[in-house]
Amino acid sequence: MSTTTATTTSGTRPVLVDTAAALAELLAPRRATGPVVLVPTMGALHDGHADLMDAARERAGEHGTVVVTVFVNPLQFGQGEDLDRYPRTLDADLETCAAHGVDAVLAPSVDEVYPGGRPQVTVHPGPLGDVLEGASRPGHFAGVLTVVAKLFGLVRPDVAVFGEKDYQQQTLVRRMALDLALGVDVLTVPTRREPDGLALSSRNRYLDADQRRSALALSAALRAAADAGARGADAARAAALAVLDAEPGVDLDYLALVAPDLGDAPTTGDARLLVAARVGTTRLIDTMPLTLDQTARDDTHDPTGQETA
Repeated sequence: MSTTTATTTSGTRPVLVDTAAALAELLAPRRATGPVVLVPTMGALHDGHADLMDAARERAGEHGTVVVTVFVNPLQFGQGEDLDRYPRTLDADLETCAAHGVDAVLAPSVDEVYPGGRPQVTVHPGPLGDVLEGASRPGHFAGVLTVVAKLFGLVRPDVAVFGEKDYQQQTLVRRMALDLALGVDVLTVPTRREPDGLALSSRNRYLDADQRRSALALSAALRAAADAGARGADAARAAALAVLDAEPGVDLDYLALVAPDLGDAPTTGDARLLVAARVGTTRLIDTMPLTLDQTARDDTHDPTGQETA
């Protein structure tokens, strides 16, 4: 297969391609009529991805082109992580794309993305790639930035859309696009949540009923911190940790209070709290903005404001 029309029940039919050459042929006449907007994904699409597609469709306008990539990138999975069991649901993903105005879906093989095997030249994420998720998952962001750079090269988009939940990822992608002058505008879309507050994730399907209830502690902790932000950074951290400590089903990896650019947490003003934890065997992350209104801060914390279990 190089180019096919995806059959869906919605009536909208995105073109499905599996090679860069087929995508380039498809996009060539479209580039003159409007922007190409890319939504990179690993598939197993949910309503959070649908929000990204809707934002992409709005940015592309009537005459632009929305491209979704579906590729489970082996470079960003470490030893013992869930590469083999990561859900692959292309037929359902095409239905979601059809329902949200996607024009083309690129679903390449590993050989198409990495001809000749593991690439010899990769993107180094710099110091920001070694903290938080980077500290817990060494090499993860080198894999992420390498595949994103590769997808930017394959698709050559004007705009790329990412989700806020993967906050460190979108920050690094934005930095890469700037530092390497890639000519891609990076757009971030707010996190979609279930009515009970759980952030949508493709990995949520691994949770059983008890684990899902435990996982609610992540978003509850973030809300508690946001509510406590008026009393300062220490109060915000303490409020979040109290919620997490009260849930035995959550194995905390880190809780970090940082500036919006992931630098040192401010004493006042806008900040961001990030959390990562295991619930059962499933690793989940979440993030939320908050405002700090007091100047007092406990300087015994490390520069990232990181707490670990």
